[in-house]
Amino acid sequence: MGESSKRPRLSQISRNTQTSASRASVFRGGHSDIAGGVGTFVEGSILRITMRNFLTYDFSVVHPGSNLNMIVGANGTGKSSIVCAICLGLAGKTAILGRGDKVGLYVKRGCKKGSIEIELYKNGGNVIINREIHVENNQSLWMLNGRHCSLKQVEEEVRTLQIQVSNLCQFLPQEKVGEFAKMSQIELLEATEKSVGPPEMYEYHCELKNFRSKERELENVLKEKTSFLEKAKQRNERNKLDVNRYYEKKRHLDVIELLEKKKPWVEYETTRKELEGVKKEREEAKKQLLTLKQAQAPMLKKIQQIDEKLKPIEAEMKAKTAAIKEASQKCKQKQDQLDRKHKEIDDIKQALRMKQIEEEDHQKRIVNTRRTIEDLKVELDKLGDQLDTTLLISAISVELKEIQERTARIEAEKADLRRERDNVIAESRSLQKKLNDMNNLMNMKEEKLRTRHRDTHTALLWLRENRQLFRGNIHEPMMLVINVKDHQNAKYVENHISFHDLRAFVFQRKDDMEKFLVEVRDKMNLKVNAISAPEVSCSGRPPSRNIESMRRFGFFTYLREMFNAPDEVMSYLCSQYKVHDVPVGNEQTKALINTVIQEPYLKVLYTTDERYTVKRSIYSNKTSTSNSAVQKSQYLIITVDAEERRQLEQQLRSKLQEIDERMKTLQTEFAALNRHENELLSEKKRLSELKGKKKQLEQKIGTKQDSLRQMEQNVIDLKKVEEQTNAKIKAVSFQKVTIVSTKAKLSMEKVYLALETVGLTAEKNKLENDCREGASELKTMDQRKVQLTEKCKGLLKSAKSICRMQMDEPLPEGLRNAFSKLPDTLDEVDSMLNEERSRAECFTGLSENVVEEYSRREQEIEHLEKELEKKIADLNAYRQNISEAKERWLIPLKQLIEQINDKFSNFFRSMQCAGEVDLHTENEEEYDKYGIRIRVKFHSSTQLHELTAHHQSGGERSVSTMLYLMALQELNRCPFRVVDEINQGMDPINERRVFDIVVQTACKETTSQYFFITPKLLQNLQYAEEMTVLCVHNGPHMLPPDKWDIKAFIRRLERKARA
Repeated sequence: MGESSKRPRLSQISRNTQTSASRASVFRGGHSDIAGGVGTFVEGSILRITMRNFLTYDFSVVHPGSNLNMIVGANGTGKSSIVCAICLGLAGKTAILGRGDKVGLYVKRGCKKGSIEIELYKNGGNVIINREIHVENNQSLWMLNGRHCSLKQVEEEVRTLQIQVSNLCQFLPQEKVGEFAKMSQIELLEATEKSVGPPEMYEYHCELKNFRSKERELENVLKEKTSFLEKAKQRNERNKLDVNRYYEKKRHLDVIELLEKKKPWVEYETTRKELEGVKKEREEAKKQLLTLKQAQAPMLKKIQQIDEKLKPIEAEMKAKTAAIKEASQKCKQKQDQLDRKHKEIDDIKQALRMKQIEEEDHQKRIVNTRRTIEDLKVELDKLGDQLDTTLLISAISVELKEIQERTARIEAEKADLRRERDNVIAESRSLQKKLNDMNNLMNMKEEKLRTRHRDTHTALLWLRENRQLFRGNIHEPMMLVINVKDHQNAKYVENHISFHDLRAFVFQRKDDMEKFLVEVRDKMNLKVNAISAPEVSCSGRPPSRNIESMRRFGFFTYLREMFNAPDEVMSYLCSQYKVHDVPVGNEQTKALINTVIQEPYLKVLYTTDERYTVKRSIYSNKTSTSNSAVQKSQYLIITVDAEERRQLEQQLRSKLQEIDERMKTLQTEFAALNRHENELLSEKKRLSELKGKKKQLEQKIGTKQDSLRQMEQNVIDLKKVEEQTNAKIKAVSFQKVTIVSTKAKLSMEKVYLALETVGLTAEKNKLENDCREGASELKTMDQRKVQLTEKCKGLLKSAKSICRMQMDEPLPEGLRNAFSKLPDTLDEVDSMLNEERSRAECFTGLSENVVEEYSRREQEIEHLEKELEKKIADLNAYRQNISEAKERWLIPLKQLIEQINDKFSNFFRSMQCAGEVDLHTENEEEYDKYGIRIRVKFHSSTQLHELTAHHQSGGERSVSTMLYLMALQELNRCPFRVVDEINQGMDPINERRVFDIVVQTACKETTSQYFFITPKLLQNLQYAEEMTVLCVHNGPHMLPPDKWDIKAFIRRLERKARA
């Protein structure tokens, strides 16, 4: 605990406490007297912090100064507890601190409740906020100036005083120091605006983003409506042609309708004229008929004469007809006989030809048989000199039997191998399924990595394609190569190893790691993490205690035994995370936790659901313990045993390879035996054929000689056969001549009678026809007159019906005029009607809907054009508002960034480095993409690089973060700033330079309150009179606060200095 030198001590420590805060020592310019006077506090500055049963404190009161407050103390004494008290006491969330997620965890162990009280400076009366925390239900009771209130009222009061504990530019706790460099440019700009900008600056920025969002919405609406309007116009333009075609079609249809009305009138007029013509023709026919009747008398007389001549002729015709019929039957019989004789002659000739051909073949066979007998005798003579082949055939048969036995044995072995291979294949399917399951699990782990950190996944794919570029072992991100033996234990391993390292690539050689980072970070601009394994392997380090000696506390294993990993990965985890020395216990451990944490060798341990971290003071050897809940595993719960996977693949390959090699050997031997067997069979066949050939030749010669004798005895006498055939043909030909002559005579008689009958009949028919023609023509004329009369009446009625006229109504003048413009003949009307119909049919797919849609869309286009004009006016108004808001926001913001850049650059120049701050955006109109870019350079040989969580080292990030916060310090708008242990990663030179800058900046009268927490300080630092040093100590030998005498302490220091 500490306070300014002239303020009376208010804190006191309970009797049972093991932690207390010392009196703050304030020195000015090297003088030993206590500082006098109280600095000027900014509204919202902290005047007092009171803690009861809070973390390491039983009871303590802290009175910070108005400028720089340096809180110094060893690790575990309670420095960060003051930071936690500030955050939680000012309505901050536990997530800001990055420690326990439940507020009850901040109450001192063993107590049921704790409290924080903070007094803030305010013109017109200070503000006192009190928060009482209850462990049982993790609830808090709030009081504001002694009155109970709600959390919302406290948050509103804190906001009024410009306090933002969630802003890393104002409040940077120890666990969030690394988060500052990870802030995006956009987040850093918003945090800076809230921290040092005018109150309205962030509001203007939000207003601009809202305006821009609405402008985009309007632009999108305008774009959509413009596009819709353009499409509507295009559609109407396309439909316009259809509309014109529709009207063109309608015009043709009107003409068709008019033509269809006129057509019956034309048909009526044509029929009427035809009727008039028929009437005239009928009168002419009457006159001709009268004339014909007068001339008919001689013709009737002539017909009577012809009938008298026809009677004897008809009688003769009947007799001739009977004779012709009888002659025809006889002719038919003779014709059938003649056909049979023709066929008989053809058969005789065919039989002769067959005999001739048969004799020729007979003579050829005799010649060929004689030649074959001679050849067989020659071949038989040759075979007489050959050796006996019986012995050779017997030897070959014995050898063939041996080959068949060997072949049978090989076939049996092949069958056994096939069965064995089938068994291996069946087993391989099971192994393959297991491998597929493992691969699917690996794919799931990779997908989780891709989802959580795409850059690392991209780098992983690059590494797999370019592994040949590196010389040593390279392991993929730890979360992929760590295999937890039991997935229930994955939560311990994952909670113990940070995600930053879980996604890290592990390298055996440092030069490989540097080459990899150049490729993926510098060239590909990926945010990845890489680590180098220790040169001497630590994977086999033994634990400090045998696990058997710790079973009495419920510990059953060490963290290292819960998972497998490659040697380099395990070596790094043993070196960095001490996984070989972190025990894991059960519920028994949790029950004995107060005893367990007293064991001197335990630093980190796990129970079933909690992690405990034990810290020991180097001064008093007393312990302070923090615990947190073990979160569920997200990445390591998927387990794949890489060694088992490799063994399965090797086992699968080796078994199949062995069987295939044995099968290949048997196939080779089997093929050789088959070849030899075929050779022996061929030789045996040849010898057998040679042995039986002589006997076959003798049999063939005897058979051929018998056949020759038989053929010589059966020779045909062709001359005798020819004489018999000629005699038969001559007899048949004579019969044929007799039949033909009889048939010809009968046919001539029939023809003469038919000609005479036809002549007389024709003359009679002609006379009768001439008499009938006149009467028939007159009758036809009468019938046609009746038909045309009825037709005229029907056509007239149809024409008036089509034109919607009454029967007694005359043709309207309008139709008469319209008809006058159309053709007058039926052919021309039909031609024009067909032409108009053809033209109308060309206009397909058209309807009145096209015209209606065209008209409706014309109205829509008119409405859209009016709406577009309104939207354009609204958009222009929004753009005017944006322009005004942008001017109100951007000009002051650029001035603010310029001021920050001047101070930041000066700070870096004073450290012989370079740094700059600028307002960065890729598009000036995208106000939600504006951000602050910090670029730094710590070495003269390098270029300015943007401050990121990956490019700079931890110390460089700490220096950059601290100097940026100091650049904000003089542009004060927030009442105080808190920075916790930011100097831990700095080298001594940079730490000294940064400390000097902090003192010079934070101790100016124009700056606000500043809290700087550090566990150590370098020697011979420069201090200022305006700063307050709060020294935090703990231990059993500390003086109670009411017995502490700062004046006596200073006198003692002065005596030591003089001595």
